Amino acid sequence: MNRFACLATFTTLLIATPTLAQEVPPSDKPATPEIATCKTAALQAVSAKEPDIKDIYIDEDGATVAVSEAKIDTIPVTRIIMAEAYLRTDRSDKPRRFLCLLGEKNKVLLTFFTSR
Repeated sequence: MNRFACLATFTTLLIATPTLAQEVPPSDKPATPEIATCKTAALQAVSAKEPDIKDIYIDEDGATVAVSEAKIDTIPVTRIIMAEAYLRTDRSDKPRRFLCLLGEKNKVLLTFFTSR
């Protein structure tokens, strides 16, 4: 259970970190496999709850893809992805923090968005 407390603390630190808001134009370059996997899983989960969301743009240039040897309970976490993301709706886009944890064989364990 302590590992979940550590993850909650880590997430809280991510939320509390100030950054400057900026407009990010869409990129034509293909996503890294890790970011593409996270984006697909996040879009499915978010659009199921909020059908107004049409797409997710993840700022790959500012993204961090970290290799991990951590475990949550007995589940290995192989990659941690942190980036700025925009949930595309018919209304204006708002920048959000994006966190994604990947396990073995690039299985998405968690996707998480925070608003600023």
